Amino acid sequence: MAVPVWSVDPRTGKQREQVAVEATAQEVDAAVRAAAASLPALADRSVRSRLLRAAAGALEASGPEIIAAADAETALGVPRLTGELARTSYQLRAFADVVDEGGYLDVIIDHADPAAQPIPRPDLRRYKIPLGVVAVYAASNFPLAFSVPGGDTASALAAGCPVVIKAHPDHPATSELCADALRRAAVSVGLPADTVIVLHGFQAGVDLVGHPLVAAAGFTGSVRGGRALFDAAAARPRPIPFYGELGSLNPVVVTEAAAAERAEQIGTGLAGSFTLGTGQFCTKPGLVLAPAGEDGDRLLTALTAAAGEVGPGVLLDSRMRDNFLAGAAARSALPAVGAPVPAGDGGEHAVRPGFVTLPAADLAGADDYDLLLDECFGPLTVVVRYGSADELSAVLDRLPGNLTATAHLGAAEAAESDGPAARLLARLTALAGRVLVNGWPTGVAVAPAQHHGGPYPATTSTSTSVGGTAIERWLRPVSYQDTPEALLPPELRDGNPAGVPRRVDGVLELAG
Repeated sequence: MAVPVWSVDPRTGKQREQVAVEATAQEVDAAVRAAAASLPALADRSVRSRLLRAAAGALEASGPEIIAAADAETALGVPRLTGELARTSYQLRAFADVVDEGGYLDVIIDHADPAAQPIPRPDLRRYKIPLGVVAVYAASNFPLAFSVPGGDTASALAAGCPVVIKAHPDHPATSELCADALRRAAVSVGLPADTVIVLHGFQAGVDLVGHPLVAAAGFTGSVRGGRALFDAAAARPRPIPFYGELGSLNPVVVTEAAAAERAEQIGTGLAGSFTLGTGQFCTKPGLVLAPAGEDGDRLLTALTAAAGEVGPGVLLDSRMRDNFLAGAAARSALPAVGAPVPAGDGGEHAVRPGFVTLPAADLAGADDYDLLLDECFGPLTVVVRYGSADELSAVLDRLPGNLTATAHLGAAEAAESDGPAARLLARLTALAGRVLVNGWPTGVAVAPAQHHGGPYPATTSTSTSVGGTAIERWLRPVSYQDTPEALLPPELRDGNPAGVPRRVDGVLELAG
């Protein structure tokens, strides 16, 4: 019996329309096999580049319809979604540039050297090839940039991998519209439409990660769901890489000097950051270590005022709302925890933002407060007041891996290369994949130097899901030894007919 997939308006809780039906095991198998059949057609780099650019154009052409559907399904608002669509198109074109440039292939050629010591060297030529079909699990909180047309899909296509995407149930209509745009783009450049396929249903996601033709998977979501899929990927007869983004506290440390210089500015900035997008950013600052004392009090006063001015907001679905309300209540009920601005019910289908406070000595010394070290998805943050460097260090020792870690420093300490600030950054570097100074982590620029990842449970690997190097997840290296020129891929032939950057006999050669 077919199970319908409904589009639901989180502002009202009412069903909008039936969008699709959940995929059966047979349909998952057919989808993966169809995607695998398109793999040879993606071998041409120039075709992949054209596909990515065509996909960006197709999304933009359908932009009004996509944005309207996304707003109706997520309540994220037209301005936010308009920016997200622009970001999504930008990253597709950015990966097209990566493909055109060719440096991601990491071509290395070592010509034969019979006289090499201590062992004669054969002719060796190395580059990277696509893994195969990639399973993508769409995110709830970014219906465009981290979903059907998002970074996982863009980077996989750039690598030469067809994708089968498990749509998120919070925005099925948006997913179908985006899939249609991507599939039309594929056909427009001469590729099979099944280069991109979208499926719906929880069980479809489970079946997808276990399919023998799926070569890798990318996931953005909860620790519980991501860990279950990660374990399933590892338990296969032939395990596959699983690149999961699972959860992050994104700690912020405010030094005494920073609080003394600009307590009010930091408090106001924190309120804007943890309530941005109704607190549904994976980079939301969820734990803030601020000094005790008068300057810390000033920060807390500013935070209280700014957070209190933020109105109620709608979360992505009713389940997330229920979890947020339960999580906020459980944190507020812990001993010694204060709630200057209580987070809670904001009326039907909405929540109110807020924050809780706790002395650092309590968090550092008792397992009873472990809940405060778990991400609470939604507009809530935890402010921990430390009275000494030892208390600060003890809390940092308890933190899990994170996507980001932020230090707010005073002007003088930021200028010392071997002072306390440098030691603090070293501590934070061990905890996170992106370290910020005097800023806020919400907002992840799409740039070549970006890293969006971190130690577990932030992610299940050391890779990034944002920026040009995200392509590396879907590639594997292969070396050809003593292979005749005519049988080599163009990227590895003498004369560099493919025109890509290469390192030849230890010397870097730019694109020809």
